[in-house]
Amino acid sequence: MKVKKIISIFSVVLLFGALIYGYILYNKVFSANTKFSENELFVYVPTDATYPQVQKILEPYIENMENFDFVASKRGYEQNVVSGKFLLTKGMSSFDVVRSLRKNVPVKMAFNNQESLGKLVQRLSSQIEPDSITLTQTFTDSTFMAENGFNKENILSMFIPNTYEFYWNTTAVKVRDKMIKEYRKFWNDERVQKAKALGLTPIEVSTLAAIVHKETAKVDERPRVAGVYLNRLKVDMPLQADPTVIYAVKRETGDFDRVIKRVLYEDLKIKSPYNTYIHTGLPPGPIAMPDINAIDAVLNAEKHDYIYFCASVEKFGYHEFAATLAQHGVNKKKYVDWLAKQGINR
Repeated sequence: MKVKKIISIFSVVLLFGALIYGYILYNKVFSANTKFSENELFVYVPTDATYPQVQKILEPYIENMENFDFVASKRGYEQNVVSGKFLLTKGMSSFDVVRSLRKNVPVKMAFNNQESLGKLVQRLSSQIEPDSITLTQTFTDSTFMAENGFNKENILSMFIPNTYEFYWNTTAVKVRDKMIKEYRKFWNDERVQKAKALGLTPIEVSTLAAIVHKETAKVDERPRVAGVYLNRLKVDMPLQADPTVIYAVKRETGDFDRVIKRVLYEDLKIKSPYNTYIHTGLPPGPIAMPDINAIDAVLNAEKHDYIYFCASVEKFGYHEFAATLAQHGVNKKKYVDWLAKQGINR
């Protein structure tokens, strides 16, 4: 009888011990184990990161690293670290964190109106893992550019402004491959034929579109502005586009953050292939990244006799157009007088 009682007591103790152990184990695995106040945040695990590196990345956000290590070990994460961008939410358990670290979150990568390849790669490297140097080297690889008809002056035309989805740890080569694929997709037969009808290549269209883009933000006016430049090209007249001079000044100084509101006569003398006051034809490449609307404005340019245009002082943001130099002189004087009244010298 005593033996049975001892066995019963021992069984109860074992059961109680198992319940306690189970409770402790449950808390270690499934209890909240974060220490950040935000509802959610992202952590970034570099390519080829080791588990100790992950521990260091997570340390500011995990309340009890011992509990996390326990779960990571049991779930085989220590030997199978995944690189990428991962979402953590407030109150996650160690189990949830490990599970989340296996779900790479896509990045919505957007870019537009970049004035140089340098500016573009800075923008891209702020959104994905490859740094600006690696991106620049990959985009300007001589073999790649030769195979696709680009050079360092016009490579910016490959990038069609849009929002693209990548994983944060996508390689620079994969980004480049995606961009050239989107470029070919954009330049479909219809657009290529329209470019040919204008006597231009897709790259030349992008080069002109960048000027149109900079000249006016008014979408409804862009086809008319594009028509002016096409008329100038037809008669071998210099484009005389102020945005190209501004670009030349910035390129010469290397300061693309500089704000230039007014082009001075001395600027028109700058010795640069991008100065369309002293060189006829198109500049060597885009002075900025034109948006799709500007490209299509060139491809569907308005047909007219205008050769000149000048900023309007009556309809701000728009321009006054002229077919004769005399009329242009009248329009220009209005604008110059207005600038003087505003005290705008640069």
